[in-house]
Amino acid sequence: MISSMTGFARRELSGPWGSLVCELRSVNHRFLESGFRLPEELRSVEGDLRQRLGQALRRGKLDCTITYRPAQAAAMTLEVDAPALERLTSRLDELQRVIPLGSVNLLEVLRWPGILKDQTTAGEALLAAARELFDAAISDLCAARSREGEKLRAVLEQRCESLEALVKQVQARLPDVQARLTAKVRDRIKELASGADQDRLEQEIALLLQRLDVDEELERLSGHVAEIRRVLTGNEPAGRRLDFLMQELNREANTLSSKSQDLETTRTAVDMKVLIEQMREQVQNAE
Repeated sequence: MISSMTGFARRELSGPWGSLVCELRSVNHRFLESGFRLPEELRSVEGDLRQRLGQALRRGKLDCTITYRPAQAAAMTLEVDAPALERLTSRLDELQRVIPLGSVNLLEVLRWPGILKDQTTAGEALLAAARELFDAAISDLCAARSREGEKLRAVLEQRCESLEALVKQVQARLPDVQARLTAKVRDRIKELASGADQDRLEQEIALLLQRLDVDEELERLSGHVAEIRRVLTGNEPAGRRLDFLMQELNREANTLSSKSQDLETTRTAVDMKVLIEQMREQVQNAE
């Protein structure tokens, strides 16, 4: 099932430890690239979240933002770790005796790691909640990307039908084009040399028609369209393969245009390239 690389998901979770909000945004990208904005309380779980992300998605650029609001934040008090403060001040006194630098800023002392006891950390309960919230948000994101993928698949199917119709149009016109080209060559040779060798003339006409034959290009175009349909109904990520098929379709359409000796066929080849370009733009968003 084809999926889009574009999606959005938002989940909230509350508990005795407070409340968490997770927002996920993804856009198209050649590979899987992720950026996490987490509160300090959840830094230790970032590696686990990245691993879970890699198991759920294969391509796309994803931004994850998790915000944390501790329970009863307004009623919290600052508690100083007395032993840690005593150790720090004793070292500061020693430094003051050796290098007199003036008074010590008390706010800077409070900012020293370990001086203030952390009242906001809820331990494993908070980390487990973050994992649960992230899993739920990822599930929602995958569902959103699948819904976008269904729309993408419908657009590609429609373009495939239009491309097949153009191929059949050229195939139906080929016998008339070849007949007119043969007659034109015969008339031209008669004008140049009425006594030309008929066997040699037939050989030259056959070689000319062979060089201008586009049956092979039309068959490959039909084959690529069939392969696109097969990929769209498969279970594997389809983006890279579809991108390659777009290149092959464009190659065949260019060859058809360069070989064409018929204005109507050339116009049809241009229409094909327009359709292929429209498909290529859509395929850039396929996972």
